[in-house]
This record gives sequence, C-alpha cells and structure tokens, in this order.
Amino acid sequence: MSLEDHREIPIAEPALGTEERERVGEVLDSGMIADGEEVRAFEREFATACHVDHGVATSNGTTALHTALRACGVGEGDTVVTTPFSFVATANAVRFCGAEPVFADIDPETYNLDPTAVREAIEIRGGDVDAILPVHLYGLPAPMDELTALAAEYDAAVVEDAAQAHGARYRGEPVGSLGDAAAFSFYPTKNMTTGEGGMVVTDDEAVADRAARFVNHGRDDQYDHVELGHNFRMTNIAAAIGRVQLKRLSRFVRARRDNAAALTEALADAPVDPPTVPDGVEHAFHQYTVRTPDRERLVEHLDDHGVDTGVYYPTPIHEQPAYDGVDERFPVAERAADEVVSLPVHPGVSEADCEAIADALALYQAQ
Repeated sequence: MSLEDHREIPIAEPALGTEERERVGEVLDSGMIADGEEVRAFEREFATACHVDHGVATSNGTTALHTALRACGVGEGDTVVTTPFSFVATANAVRFCGAEPVFADIDPETYNLDPTAVREAIEIRGGDVDAILPVHLYGLPAPMDELTALAAEYDAAVVEDAAQAHGARYRGEPVGSLGDAAAFSFYPTKNMTTGEGGMVVTDDEAVADRAARFVNHGRDDQYDHVELGHNFRMTNIAAAIGRVQLKRLSRFVRARRDNAAALTEALADAPVDPPTVPDGVEHAFHQYTVRTPDRERLVEHLDDHGVDTGVYYPTPIHEQPAYDGVDERFPVAERAADEVVSLPVHPGVSEADCEAIADALALYQAQ
C-alpha cells in the first residue's frame, strides 16, 4: 500500500467500545445518572489500581488538581513550585487556591522538573515553599525520589499532576502513589477516558475527606455545609465509562509502548531526537514526543503524508498572557517549546499505521 492510499493517522483517537455503551445504557435505564454508587465504585477501583487507599472523582482534570492542592492544605498566600512546561491548568490550579505558582526549569532530556532547578527556586525564596507540583509530562514519571526528598527537607507537600500518566510506573510503583496526593484527567485524548472527568487519589484519609467535601459543596452530609466548596462532582454516566476503560487500561498502555518502540526504531537514522526513558521508570506514552530544530518542516512533511502531529506545548506557561507578571526566564523549557512535536502513538495506531509513519519519516530523512 502506498502512502497516498493509507488512511489519515490522527494524533488522538478515543477507544470506546460496546461495553462502554452497554454500561452507560444501564445507568440511563436506572435513572440514577448523577453522582452515586457508580462513582463510588469507580473511586474504589481506580484507587486500588494506583495502590492507594482513597479516590475522589471529579468533573475534570483541572478540578481534580485544584481539589488535590486544597485538600493538601494549599491556600491563600502559599507558594507552590512547579514546571513552566505543561498545560496551563497546572499553574491555574495553584492560582485557584489563592497560592503563587513558582516555576523551575526542566530537564532537557525528559521535559520534567529538574530537581536542581527546584532547589534553586526554593532557596532564592529563602526556603519558603508549601508544595511541590511535579507533572509526569507526556506519561513519563518525574524524578520523584529527588523531589520528595526536597519536599521533606523543606516540609512541603507533594501533589502529582498525573493527568497524562495513567499506567506509568516509577521504581515499580504506579504514579499516583508517590506523593501526598495526585490528580488524574480523563479527557478524551488521555490514556483512558470518561468523556470529561478527573480523580484525586491519596493514602491519607484526612486528605481524602477534605477532597470529598470540597467537590460536594463543602458538606459533611446532606445539609451540613461545614466549609466552602464547589460542585466538582463526577456523574454516574462518566463513572460507568471509566470503570470499563480502567479494565482496558493495561492493554491501552501496552499498545502505546509497542507503538512507541516501533516509532523509535523508525527514527533510528532520522534527524530528530526520540523520547528518553530513564532507568527505573515505565513510560505510559500519552504522547510520543520528539524534538527537532526544524519542527515546521517536519510537521509540514508529515501532514503532506497523512500523519497528524501535535505540539505540546508551543508557549510555556510563564510566557502566556495570563502570566505576564512572571519576569523570570526558563531557557530549557523555552527551547523545548520551540522544538518538540508529538507523533501518533495511541492504541488506534495499527501496525500498518506505524509502517506508514516509518515510510514518511524515511522520505523525510532522504530529503
């Protein structure tokens, strides 16, 4: 089959099947479509998958992150060190708590927080830090040993932004179990989906209780509202989808890893840098992200051959208009933003698709 005859290969493709449709139908037939026992079951099952005791479902990944930070005590005037190279929701969630996001630069190989830069950011502020917010970017776990050690040294909480890392592992343990709390997203492009949705996971019962109140109007029971809260609840409809997707997650991640291996082989002689996977971590490949100083030409070439691409993220958070008060520079993140591009790696990418991508890359190499 020629490249011209091959299908267009999308950068993302939600994998929803018959069982998800059947489970949603059962919830609709029950009439119990809002928050309820389906959500409670999903919370328990997802927490178990993360090797933690508690899960609190939310309406999306941003509300999960906001909730996790609040439940860990982040509030007005606090300081949270995080990465400038992420989706803007990472820093927005800090601001929603009334806290200040303080950025630290990233590792040029992994695109995750650089622990040395984190220490520098903390010390510049005289050791004043209330939380560290690492992002497991593209599905690759951040260097949690170093970051949790820093947090312990400065008496700070650790909240994992695991929005892109379902199924990833660090030193044999699943992400979500490595800090005081973690937040996941179930947006349609993620490694598993509920349509929209999120989850806070933690081993700390007090954190879980605060999170559960915060997402449900601050209530302890039906009519006792003991603190200010939001309606960040998940629906039974979303949870029904999530429970099926969770059962399929290991297959989804295995397919992503297999596709990533095929892409890395295809890129052996290409003028691009493939993803780095450090020892001791298992990448979940939410994105397969390469870098090249000539990104525009590569994107145009792949587009001409029916291969969709994505740039995550072309503008670091500190350069966004909403963050125009940040006057620090983060050169490693800024360079990455100019050079990264992601290729299709999701479970919908077939062996024939991988061959088509490889053929397109071979033509690019020959130019």
